[in-house]
Amino acid sequence: VQLQASGGGLVQAGGSLSLSCAASGGSFSSYAVGWFRQAPGKERELVGSISRSGRITYYTDSVKGRFGISIDNAKNTVSLQMNSLKPEDTAVYYCAALPTASQRHLPKTAGEYRYWGQGTQVTVSS
Repeated sequence: VQLQASGGGLVQAGGSLSLSCAASGGSFSSYAVGWFRQAPGKERELVGSISRSGRITYYTDSVKGRFGISIDNAKNTVSLQMNSLKPEDTAVYYCAALPTASQRHLPKTAGEYRYWGQGTQVTVSS
């Protein structure tokens, strides 16, 4: 499967952005999906992930209550809705997918994911 992330841009603190991850060559209904981000000089970190069923999600503490991940099976896309953005959210954001038979599997480390999209830059100005 090939993944393509889009939707990044420049936004003021407190604003919102929605990132989209589109899949080709496979259906997200068979994959757990994660969103990661990497700021300059920092390691890539998991922002959140969603199970293939779409019923289970995980978010890192720093984005809980502000970010939301959802799957649109009709469009075969996974979205990351980011609200109340902060300057520290500035990073390149990546989507990643892991084929899994489990409806509940929720990978939380970069090494677990098999497929990666190219990054999309999110810049939050203060």
